Amino acid sequence: GTPAPAPVLVAVAHGSRDPQAPRTVRALLNRVRDLRPGLDVRLAHIELNAPLLPDTLDGLRGADAVLVPLLLGRGHHVKRDLPAATAAAPAVRTRIAEPLGPHPLLVEALYERLLDAGWTPADRGDPRTAVVLAAAGSRDPDSARDTRRSARLLAARLGVPVVPAYASAAAPTVPAALRALAARGRHRAFVASYFTAPGRFASACAAAVPHRAAAPLGDHPATARLVLHRYDRALSANAPADTVTLLASA
Repeated sequence: GTPAPAPVLVAVAHGSRDPQAPRTVRALLNRVRDLRPGLDVRLAHIELNAPLLPDTLDGLRGADAVLVPLLLGRGHHVKRDLPAATAAAPAVRTRIAEPLGPHPLLVEALYERLLDAGWTPADRGDPRTAVVLAAAGSRDPDSARDTRRSARLLAARLGVPVVPAYASAAAPTVPAALRALAARGRHRAFVASYFTAPGRFASACAAAVPHRAAAPLGDHPATARLVLHRYDRALSANAPADTVTLLASA
């Protein structure tokens, strides 16, 4: 007989009032489809944009699906919202993959976005130069740990200090991080945008140094490869669809 179809990849974006955000996420998913022809890739949002996650799951009754959070660390959405949504959709056999970050592929995407913003390899080791890794922020300590780990990975790639900063819910803010770096003599600071897509927080963070602010990760090819890596890893895990088990293996 014919082999069973691969489980559907449901990419779960946060959602944003910025009209660029859903366009960016759709462009990312088109890259994912190009990398894996024949794979059924669906979009879902946690809030603010259609289709919302419950509606996407409602259209998959009787199917197998892997939810890949287009989120950059472990926070409330990954730990609570996604498991609650899957529990409310028992007709779909689901697994929840790890969030995208932290991961070396994200560091490659961040690095290339910084190159687009004017960073050059000559900046490596420059005592005047540093980078602020601007993230959304969360009250969840695991989320902050994940952002700090991404900052360490990016610092190793760049050869200059990388300081995490946050748009909300955590300290320091991006302007405060820039002031602290300037006080240490690092006046040439770039902002790396640790956001999947454009939005209010990403724009606010970039406004701190508009001439040296990188674009969000967006539809970078490395991000598309990472979406598939998280999907494949969730499928290869022998454990049941349990986000805690999958996250513990990160």
